[in-house]
Amino acid sequence: MTAFGDKNRAIAVTGIGLLTCLGTGKRENWEKLTAGRSGIHTLTRFSVAGLKTTIGGSVDFIELDVFNAPNLTHAMARIAVQEALEESGIGTPGVFPGKLFMATPPVELEWPQRDRLAARMPDGFTSFLGMLALDEPGCEDIHEDFQYGTAAERLKREFGPEGSPISLTTACASGASAIQLGVEAIRRGSCRTALCVATDGSIHPESVIRFSLLSALSTDNEEPEKAAKPFSKDRDGFVMAEGAAALVLEDAAAARARGARILGYVRGCGEAADTFHRTRSNPNGEAIVRAMKAAIEDAGLTPEDIDYINAHGTGTPENDKMEAFGIERVFGDRARSIPVSSNKSMIGHSLTAAGAVEAAISLLTIANQVLPPTINHDVPDPTIALDVVPNAARPGKVRHVLSNSFGFGGQNVCLVLSSEPQ
Repeated sequence: MTAFGDKNRAIAVTGIGLLTCLGTGKRENWEKLTAGRSGIHTLTRFSVAGLKTTIGGSVDFIELDVFNAPNLTHAMARIAVQEALEESGIGTPGVFPGKLFMATPPVELEWPQRDRLAARMPDGFTSFLGMLALDEPGCEDIHEDFQYGTAAERLKREFGPEGSPISLTTACASGASAIQLGVEAIRRGSCRTALCVATDGSIHPESVIRFSLLSALSTDNEEPEKAAKPFSKDRDGFVMAEGAAALVLEDAAAARARGARILGYVRGCGEAADTFHRTRSNPNGEAIVRAMKAAIEDAGLTPEDIDYINAHGTGTPENDKMEAFGIERVFGDRARSIPVSSNKSMIGHSLTAAGAVEAAISLLTIANQVLPPTINHDVPDPTIALDVVPNAARPGKVRHVLSNSFGFGGQNVCLVLSSEPQ
């Protein structure tokens, strides 16, 4: 036994749901990813006049009665969960026999909704009192429609997981954190099944401006599909995107007992915090290295056992440099030969959802024995000596994948996805 429970208890994945700017469902996304297709485009959801960045991987193909970021966030999660549950075949409609762990964006209102709320407040009320007034009669619609934190409650009503849903945010590591919490809950015997979901539909003017002020976004607007350039010398920032993913996790013995088809295993989880800076990693890379090593150790493996790395690979100069440095520290001489590619070159950075989206893609990589490419890799960075599977997918023998998620604020979570249990 460990602090996280029984590490020898195998955690099976029996259902996967996936939605990105490339489309809906595992099949469509996998076909486009392995074809090297990009879902990044010029934003049309709102006016981009005057903005430095005018591109993104927005999901524009879902119809909503009322369009706003939290409603889109919930709708994408619901679609991903439906696909995962259908594949898993567990539970009954409206009843999921396990716990819900859900990664959602930070809880806040957009400006149009703040204006609506302010219009309802008596003269002289402060913004703080206005926020408190969300609990007042007549404000239920704002709380339901414009707070990200209600997404898990909506899923609970729709799919009926046991107990109270867990909502979390650990920046860009959130999706991986949701999976880690599910793994730990099953290991310690709190449940036999977990529904792990991550979703983010928060491309709106304020979020684009905020990231732009951090100089984090690509400004390569002329050819949107070529803007995301992870590990390339000419990379100039990440591209904001939207998406969702859901994994059904089960105690492997229980899954086999019910005759479930096992799609793979979450074999290891590792996390490490780096409080060096709000956005930058510590130059020593210590927390990134610890997170990767911890995941591999938790899986009962060594770096020599990892066949492929699904990189965090955002395309910012800082992130890619530090991730490459960390990989070199962990894998030594193998760092130059182990395949390392970034899905974000095609689907952008889906922020809160990214860790779960990339875990789902890692499982598809194992299932299909094909390595997705890092597209737009036309100008290699001579300081990054990695095999980034440049520009075209290729076959690969893959049993164990290390999937990296490194968030702003130094929140780092790594997962090992495998074809076999311990």
